Amino acid sequence: MTLTRRMILKSAGALLASGILGSNMAMAQDTATAWPEKPINFVVPYAAGGPLDTIARLLGEKVQQELKQTIIVENKAGAGGNIGAASVAKAQPDGYTLVMGAVAIQAINPWLYKNITFDPIKDFAPVIMVSSVPNVLIVNKDFAETNNINSLQDLIDYAKNNVGKLNYASGGSGSAGHLAGELMKARTGIDAVHVPYGGANPAKLSLLSNQTQFMFDNLASSLPLINDGQVKALAVTTKEATPFLPDTPTMEAAGIKDFDIGTWFGVFATGGTPESIINKLNQAYSNAMNDPAVQKQLKTMGSDTKPGTAQEFAEFVNAEHKKYKEIVEISGATIN
Repeated sequence: MTLTRRMILKSAGALLASGILGSNMAMAQDTATAWPEKPINFVVPYAAGGPLDTIARLLGEKVQQELKQTIIVENKAGAGGNIGAASVAKAQPDGYTLVMGAVAIQAINPWLYKNITFDPIKDFAPVIMVSSVPNVLIVNKDFAETNNINSLQDLIDYAKNNVGKLNYASGGSGSAGHLAGELMKARTGIDAVHVPYGGANPAKLSLLSNQTQFMFDNLASSLPLINDGQVKALAVTTKEATPFLPDTPTMEAAGIKDFDIGTWFGVFATGGTPESIINKLNQAYSNAMNDPAVQKQLKTMGSDTKPGTAQEFAEFVNAEHKKYKEIVEISGATIN
């Protein structure tokens, strides 16, 4: 046994003998056992009425019944979700402040924004994945019919044979749609002009009017247009296909390797929150996600995500954080 190890054990023994260490451990256990003793504040870092806000409030109704404490949902929008997330990053790590984190906040923004004020990994404790939805590559219907574009390869061939004639829309610079478009260009060598709009809705309007020819859109948002035949779906952007579009291949299956971009969000506590509280939260939100009303709402968003453990979510978030570094660098997008 090394000298350092003997000194640590001796110090711990002295603390136990004096009752200090045992008292502190018991106090921590009592705190975790008693939690929650007051209302829990759940920050949604986006505007009220959006999909994250809707599901956060629905989950809150179910979770507060189980925990027997009020869940107060508070919208703190701004800076792509960074403002609301920063308020939770700086909160006490006691389980009384949560945030609906997302791929933008935890994985994209840290590489996109130059002056971000929090560490997306160290300052947050993942609780549970709530929803994971693929984006889908959609093209203008008339454009597709006129040029016989029925697959991703058809679109690539058109781009190579018609240099300078292809435009793609996105909800803004640095958005998932922008990153997906630039990743496709990098993986295939095609040329297409990025046209950023102030949100997904005006981007879709430009696509429908053929001002732009394709875009990568959130599945939940584009599914009604696809089902109505207003746009044509060529591929989904995640590694796994979606049951909501069973006949639409993934980008990888359609021929582009290493293509995996999706939209996900989940519950986070402040970094340093005791594991026992994280586990309680995970169990409560897991039970809430299995509620029929919640399942119905998630399916309307194009999600069939099943509840998982906090550890599984943490591993996923870490991998996403690393992955998007390369993708943001490929896009060349930055925000001051």
